[in-house]
This record gives sequence, structure tokens and C-alpha cells, in this order.
Amino acid sequence: QVQLVESGGGLVQPGGSLRLSCAASGFTFSSYAMRWYRQAPGKEREFVASIPSAGGSTNYADSMKGRFTISRDNGKNTVYLQMNSLKPEDTAVYYCNALGRRMYWGQGTQVTVSS
Repeated sequence: QVQLVESGGGLVQPGGSLRLSCAASGFTFSSYAMRWYRQAPGKEREFVASIPSAGGSTNYADSMKGRFTISRDNGKNTVYLQMNSLKPEDTAVYYCNALGRRMYWGQGTQVTVSS
């Protein structure tokens, strides 16, 4: 059974940091590129960041460059998203996505940036 389980979301003040985790199981994690997406209320789901299957070169949406960092640990079947300098407009549900022979989605974790 394939599972992507996000964690680490919560309420944080503007300027603060959070680290999201996504634990994968049920497929060969090291063969899949991993991505983070987010969806704010009333808006479409948007791309946040990606990392290839073996790690290395990462890619970010323009509004996240310099603030967010995606990483992965293939030994732990986990992908991370370090989010710094958070802004109210970063408030959204953050989703983990695995892309390889198939595509899988996690259930999402809520991030709320508010004072």
C-alpha cells in the first residue's frame, strides 16, 4: 500500500520557520522524483519545489527561492521542506508528491502563517 504522510505543519508567526516532512512507503522511494505543492483557500494547487530521485539539483517556484529548501533522505524514505522567512501568503495546505512510473499524493498538512 502506497503512503505519503506529511507532517510538521502548524501555526507560525510571519518571519518564522517550519520544517515539513513526508514519509513514503509502499514504493521504491529512491526511484521517484519528489515534489511539494501547496493549495491556498480558493486557489489552485501550485508547485513549490522538486528534487530528483538521487537528490542533487533542485527546483523552486520563484516566490519560494531563497526561503524554502527541499531535501531528501533515501535511507529514510523521507523528503523535507525547510521553510524560512514565512509570510502570510504562504498559508496553505502543503502536499507531498512522488513522480516516477506512477504519481502519488499525500493527504496534505496545513501551514498557517499569522500573527
